[in-house]
Amino acid sequence: MPPAKAAAALTLAALADWLFYDQNAGLSVVLFAVALAGVSLASNFGHLARHRLLMAGAIVVAGLLPALEEFNAASLAFAVLALGAALTLTTNPCLDSVAKGAASLVDLLLVSPFRLFRDVVSAFSLPGLTKGFILWLVPLLLGTVFVFLFVAANPVLEIWISQLNPGNPAASLSLGRTLFWILALALVWPFIHVKWRHYTNVVPNGPRSSARDPAEPDHFIDLFGAGSILRSLILFNLLFSIQTILDAIYLWGNATLPAAITYASYAHRGAYPLIVTALLAAAFVLLAMRPGGPAEQSRVIRPLVYVWVGQNVLLVISSMLRLDLYVQTYLLTYWRVAAFVWMLLVAVGLILILVRIVLRASNEWLVRTNLLVLTILLYVCSLVNFAAVIADYNVGHSRAASGSGANLDMDYLIQLGPQALPAIDRAIQLRYANPVLVSRRNSLVEQQRQQMASWRSWGFRGWRLRRFLDRQQTNAPG
Repeated sequence: MPPAKAAAALTLAALADWLFYDQNAGLSVVLFAVALAGVSLASNFGHLARHRLLMAGAIVVAGLLPALEEFNAASLAFAVLALGAALTLTTNPCLDSVAKGAASLVDLLLVSPFRLFRDVVSAFSLPGLTKGFILWLVPLLLGTVFVFLFVAANPVLEIWISQLNPGNPAASLSLGRTLFWILALALVWPFIHVKWRHYTNVVPNGPRSSARDPAEPDHFIDLFGAGSILRSLILFNLLFSIQTILDAIYLWGNATLPAAITYASYAHRGAYPLIVTALLAAAFVLLAMRPGGPAEQSRVIRPLVYVWVGQNVLLVISSMLRLDLYVQTYLLTYWRVAAFVWMLLVAVGLILILVRIVLRASNEWLVRTNLLVLTILLYVCSLVNFAAVIADYNVGHSRAASGSGANLDMDYLIQLGPQALPAIDRAIQLRYANPVLVSRRNSLVEQQRQQMASWRSWGFRGWRLRRFLDRQQTNAPG
């Protein structure tokens, strides 16, 4: 590891700490991207394709303009892609096609950050230490991420951990800041110490020459070799079993929660972090059990994968139950319906991953099947009147209708539009009648009539609502 490049990486990590840690992102993203581009240019100046510098600079400027206008997920994605494309364009000597450019970009952004740990260990010239570090890198790194997600999702675990360390956390080194520095160094290191993989064309069904094709191609295979995958699955199954047991006790078994924790808070905190956990688990399984990989043929690894995917399916089902408990307390919204649909998709995706492993099918089959499931689900959703469903549920489960639950949010019901009119009328009959609400209700009726005034805007759902309103007007007294 060259000392100058190590110093440059540490400087960028310190700049990232100053710009981002415990701060809101905005102009700081543009400033850091400019600094990263400049340091990367200086660190690799001797190996640059000078004739592409102008194009690379234009790509960086164009990619940073959205972040300069407004920082959001899309502008961040454009900034990252622009920096990666500029580095690939100016430093990769094997860039002779779009496919290789895309593969190089994926390698730079998704695989190369792991190279920092190999380069640090390799600097000590200890092959045994390097091998052991690589074997435990993925298990410990992902295991730490899963622990943080479980603590964020489960207040019971948070209480247990706080009891393990009751002292003042400010008196010791901040674990969060340490992880931030490690992440920052891992992300900037590929831009400082550029090292591209060489892709060779392989003739299908043809003989492979041992002189040209190494038996163990690169660090990606090392990081996700059979030994690393086996250790990961053992550790992950143990970690996930803790969360599964706690859900079985408190969520499914309705055991008494510790003081200061309500079922609503237990349910709400866990719904979304556990979905993120399941998605990370799915990505790991796809990488670990890639077709033809060393783990796919292992009789020890396959059962561990089945157990772990099964635990992830249980986590998703627990997330759906948590969200259901939360909805019972705070009623239904469009976002909560979308969350239910998303969780259902994640559960089906995990089951399809398991089916792919059992059938030894290709990733192409998995993608095709998931797209088919997504299409069917979206088609079914297009036929559902979600505004009416949400309004009916909220009125039927409100405190006025059932004697328990949350107070009905009439403003939200009005925002649902004319399709919520039947439920709004039920709410008015219960106890929510007042001149302002009746006026807003009549405005929705007029809005619906205007929408159905022309045959060009006719729809079966709107026609059914119009018939309901006409019958209601006919049956009204006086």
